[in-house]
Formats: sequence, structure tokens, C-alpha cells
Amino acid sequence: MVYEFEGRSEKEAIDAAADELGLERDGFDVEILESQTGSIFKKGKVRIRVHTRDEAPAPARREPVGNPLPADEFEAKVLEFTKKMIEGMGYACEVAVLFREEKKLGVRIDSEHASIIIGKKGKNLDSLQVLVNVYAGRLGREDTRVILDSENYRIRREEALVRLAYETGEQVRRTRQSVLLEPMNPFERRIIHTTLNDIVDIETKSEGEGLYKQVRVTFRGKP
Repeated sequence: MVYEFEGRSEKEAIDAAADELGLERDGFDVEILESQTGSIFKKGKVRIRVHTRDEAPAPARREPVGNPLPADEFEAKVLEFTKKMIEGMGYACEVAVLFREEKKLGVRIDSEHASIIIGKKGKNLDSLQVLVNVYAGRLGREDTRVILDSENYRIRREEALVRLAYETGEQVRRTRQSVLLEPMNPFERRIIHTTLNDIVDIETKSEGEGLYKQVRVTFRGKP
């Protein structure tokens, strides 16, 4: 799929693309469309076109692994860290391996306090996931992404976002009025962008600063 991004430098534009699409730098190819050198009186500007190599898959239920116990020392340490971190917050839990994929490890959190652990719009779960991935990096596994889930929240959220994208796209086509969606993390925004990318008269663009940005859905067809 193809996207365009801008920045004051090539690095800034590429970093924006990686953040927006939720991809590592080696997950897309970059084409420089425009490059203007900055000066004392004028900021530089670089516009790039990004070609993703792999489209985001449609939400699908992963089959649980045959053995939810850790398969090696890395998995054992990740599970132990996750459990201690949540128990340190005051919530009893059990953790297990949810799935294993290339450079991905899913961790399932079972707790009677799951709603608190997940948090509003999954923000608590996202924060915990960031900390676990920092820990994984300290173990020398920066290339492995750890995904935390509880009560199948991730899958339910993906399915809800796909429905939201189609419903919003239809609303925008009907009313010709743009719609600004709720703040979302990079992965969630990518689901919206990818779902609506193939609808020729609908355009999506992220707005805001920081990790949680909003997606604006606009009509670009004929009046």
C-alpha cells in the first residue's frame, strides 16, 4: 500500500511514517518526492512516499499455542516480569503464552481485575505492553515484539475498529462531511487507514501530536 508523509528532514518524515503505520523501518520502502533545504528564515521540507511491503492482516482469531508454558529462558523472564509488574500494582493474575509468531510473542493475562488492567480504550494494557517491550529489549530481544492481551481485548478491539472504519466511511460518503475519530495508538490508526485505503472517494489523515492521534475521514469524490 502507498502513503505520503512530510517532515522538516528526511529522518523526521520517515520517523513519522514508522509511527503512523506502526511498522519498523525495514517494513517499508521510501521514495523522496520533494526535498527543500531549510535556512535561517525558512524551515526545511521533505515529502516522501511510503510503500508498505505487508498490508495489515484482517482481524483473525489466533489459535492458542499447544503449550502455554514458556519455551525458553526469554519467554520465562517475560512472563515473570509481566506477572510481577501487575501484582506490584495490587492485582492478582496468572500469565501464559498466548501465541508465538515470527518476531512476536503473545502473552495472556488472566485476572478477575481484567477490566482495570485493560483500562479505558486499552490504555492501561498499552502502557504495560510498552514496559514489557522495554524489558524485552534489555534482554537483548529488541527484534521481538511482545503483545499483551486479556479477555481477548485486542481481537475485539480490532473487529470494532474495522466496523467503525466502514461505518464512518459510509457516513462521510452520505453526508460529504469529514469525521474526526477518537484518539488512537499507531496500530489502531493503521487499522482505520488500511480498512478505508481502497475506497477511492474516501481519504484518511492523522491529526495531533504524541502517541495518541486522531484520524480524520474525509470525502474526496465529486460533489
